[in-house]
Amino acid sequence: MSLYRTYFEGVPQRAWKLGQNLERDELEAEFLWDMLYLDEGSKVLDVFSGYGRHAIPLARNKVEMWCIDISAESCEELSVESREQNLGIQVLCADFMEAVLPPVKMDAAYCMGNSLCFFDRETMPKFFAKIAEALNDDSPLMLHSSMLAESVLPAYQLNEWMQTGSGDEIIYYLANNEYDPIEGVVHADITYLENGKRHHYRVDKYIYTLNEIKQMCEKAGLKLEGVYSAIDAEPFRLGDEEAFILLRKS
Repeated sequence: MSLYRTYFEGVPQRAWKLGQNLERDELEAEFLWDMLYLDEGSKVLDVFSGYGRHAIPLARNKVEMWCIDISAESCEELSVESREQNLGIQVLCADFMEAVLPPVKMDAAYCMGNSLCFFDRETMPKFFAKIAEALNDDSPLMLHSSMLAESVLPAYQLNEWMQTGSGDEIIYYLANNEYDPIEGVVHADITYLENGKRHHYRVDKYIYTLNEIKQMCEKAGLKLEGVYSAIDAEPFRLGDEEAFILLRKS
């Protein structure tokens, strides 16, 4: 079962949010505005929207946001924030792969937050095809990943440790990683430490080369336009930690 269906609730959800940065979120939203050629009234699909760290600033600029996420906790937070700010964000709490998407075609879409590692090689082509089906012809799509093979393998780490939060709100993250080169997947044993309590998870993170992503997207009718290493639109190179992948529905 894909990790996104069971993983993002409770302590992993809290750790993820503590690790985000509001200024970074705003800059990424500006990046999406520019790279997706958005304007007031643009209809945009946010895949795995979480609590709306990109959707909210875009909606403030009068973009018509349609958001989908499987986390009831995140969807409730986003819905409340949308009502309080009168943003009109449409929030669908569902498994993206099983959900009935909006009845209107989208002018653009994005999937941020390193979500491309969620899907195995049978499911990933269906994932791209479903996004493509939701888009108008010639509409752009932005994907984000820090789990491309070109990013992970040059500096592969068997063990990872990090801390998120500060003060009274600190969560420690420890991971033991085992890479299966035949299946192209990292089997990760993850432990969170929060308030003296341990929370253990075992998850699979699927590793794709950039060429694999390109080939699957092309079969879904999504043409690659550019790959960037950061929101300053520098070209992606081997070893870069992140990739922002811009495509367009052909």
